[in-house]
Amino acid sequence: MKFIHSGKVKDVYEFDGKNLLFHFTDRVSAYDVRMITDIKGKGEILCKFAEFWFKSLDSKNHMVRLEDKDKMVVKKLRMIPLECVVRGYLYGSLYERYKDGDYEMGLEPNMQIASKLKEPIFDPTTKSNIHDQPISENQILEKKILTDDKLRTVKDTSLRLYKQMSGLANDKGFIMADVKFEFGEDPDSDEIILADSLGPDEFRMWIKDSYKSGEKQESYDKQYLRDWLTKVGFRDNISNAAKSGKKPVPPELPATVVQELLNRYSYVYRKIAKL
Repeated sequence: MKFIHSGKVKDVYEFDGKNLLFHFTDRVSAYDVRMITDIKGKGEILCKFAEFWFKSLDSKNHMVRLEDKDKMVVKKLRMIPLECVVRGYLYGSLYERYKDGDYEMGLEPNMQIASKLKEPIFDPTTKSNIHDQPISENQILEKKILTDDKLRTVKDTSLRLYKQMSGLANDKGFIMADVKFEFGEDPDSDEIILADSLGPDEFRMWIKDSYKSGEKQESYDKQYLRDWLTKVGFRDNISNAAKSGKKPVPPELPATVVQELLNRYSYVYRKIAKL
């Protein structure tokens, strides 16, 4: 197989004329920086979780089959260069922007962190190997990334899939605060279908019984790593390095952090995907 490229957490190979092979590695990234410490077993969890969602959701997708415990054969698509984020709660980067006075998406003043939104919102970003940036629907149209019809398709599909995933998570005792989807166009039909992967690297998941609006939530996803990196000052290092167009060298993750992150990924997978 021909190696194509290495992403933040997946390696991609040319499988045959119509398909690619995704290798879900044990790498982990946060704040758009690849960590130097692997999370042994993470790739297998992400691969199998992606399979579960692709089989469970009411949407066409590019999965062909699992090739191994951490590899998936997928159909080649013309990928849409957007990350289609849907948010049901005021958290993460949305909360940071909200604190800076960004009410463009109809958010009300004086909302608390982790507040449930009246309705889920579509909050897309650019797709970059350096740093993803929020992009408005008007900017997507102005830059001719998508036509109006295609934008409506990915937006409506993203909102619908979030509600379906959120419902499945809720039945298992979780709150899905937000999720990121990617889409591509099928070269055979030009149909826009779901692509990439879905798992704790793509969504923010909280335990329903411990949820409290106005407080930071205990996350069973990559947020645990982000919180640790913020605690040790690495997020500040990123901000300082960005001023000169650089990325800082990430710290080595302690064994306790590695194990806890793996435990959380494994726990949410077992609770939701295991029958």
